[in-house]
Amino acid sequence: MMKTIPALLLAMCVLSACQPAPPKDAGAYAPTLKSQPSVAAMTAMGRAMFFEPSLSVSGKMSCASCHSPEHAYGPPNALAVQLGGPALKDAGTRAAPSLRYLQNAPPFSEHYHDDDGDDSVDAGPTGGRNWDGRAQSGHEQALAPLLSKREMGNRDAAAVVAKLRAGPLAAQFRQTYGADIFEQPGQALRWALMSLEVFQESPPDFYPYTSKYDAFLRKQASLTPQEARGLALFNDERKGNCASCHISQVSSGGAFPQFTDYGLINIGVPRNARLPANGDPAFFDMGLCGPDRTDLMLHKEYCGSFKTPSLRNVALRKVFFHNGSFDSLEQVLRFYVQRDTAPQKWYPTDKNGKVRKYDDLPPGLAANVNVAAPFDRQPGQAPALNAREIADVIVFLHTLTDGYQAVPATH
Repeated sequence: MMKTIPALLLAMCVLSACQPAPPKDAGAYAPTLKSQPSVAAMTAMGRAMFFEPSLSVSGKMSCASCHSPEHAYGPPNALAVQLGGPALKDAGTRAAPSLRYLQNAPPFSEHYHDDDGDDSVDAGPTGGRNWDGRAQSGHEQALAPLLSKREMGNRDAAAVVAKLRAGPLAAQFRQTYGADIFEQPGQALRWALMSLEVFQESPPDFYPYTSKYDAFLRKQASLTPQEARGLALFNDERKGNCASCHISQVSSGGAFPQFTDYGLINIGVPRNARLPANGDPAFFDMGLCGPDRTDLMLHKEYCGSFKTPSLRNVALRKVFFHNGSFDSLEQVLRFYVQRDTAPQKWYPTDKNGKVRKYDDLPPGLAANVNVAAPFDRQPGQAPALNAREIADVIVFLHTLTDGYQAVPATH
């Protein structure tokens, strides 16, 4: 499978490979050490850091606490948001995403053009990492949870380096990056974050392509009739229209689909009353326009837009959407097809009995909500998918779970 530009640049730095076109932060990948470690050594270092709880202020939380390998590097439980901080009691504001299949995510752009030979189509805000696309790379994203008060809770970057230096990984870090690496705290932090990025570029862990659907694309497996019906409904623009954002086709270059277009979209997800932050009626998580992301706060047309996640391994999740508001795939699919045909099922009513659609948006932003199919119907109309069709789509979504093993043919 195709590697990302950052991964290729890293390979260039480490192994003197050919240089591709660099990304905006290409300098971050430049060699700065007396002796550059191998990719294997950096991967091992990043793996060790990913599972190390001593890097948190509580001493009990690691990256893997929220991004479990057994759950496709997503959350291991049914909590809407994970708990962190000094006593592991501080609730976040967003659901933990899976870290799988991010290797081809482009850097964020307000005006994205697909590499399809037609630059006339502006796909709008696309790319980046986190639910709001604010991190431009794996190493930039890796720093955020280390410093977040609601997550690993370090007061600053220097505290991260100090924990690394005093912790059980110090010897391995020196062996990987040089005996004097901790004498240069800035370099130590840089290569610590790069270690996490390189680990998250490890194909067996983060983009194995071992689902039944991958076997189907390789012509090594056949879909059942129900799975095939689900795929057809998933792709049909008049039915689920899921593939308009969650691309399911092999690319023109032969790359297997990621089941995301990397875009940011507002679909009017209902407010989750279980989130402590939402106890304040004045608080709204606006995604692309804040509060976590600050550079686009004046772009009100972006408010309420969040990253379209990959649907690979989605059947392993126990909560869905950026705020963890739904707890089953059936609930998600019913919301998609009933949001506009039966909004009273998903949104509260005001004192006059009127449905308050899009209740997790401040007044005046309803125009930001996507109305493409299946969100193109009116109250009382038939939803785009009926109960049987929803069941078919869900059965198809289970074919996207990694770790598929074909059942041996019996004779």
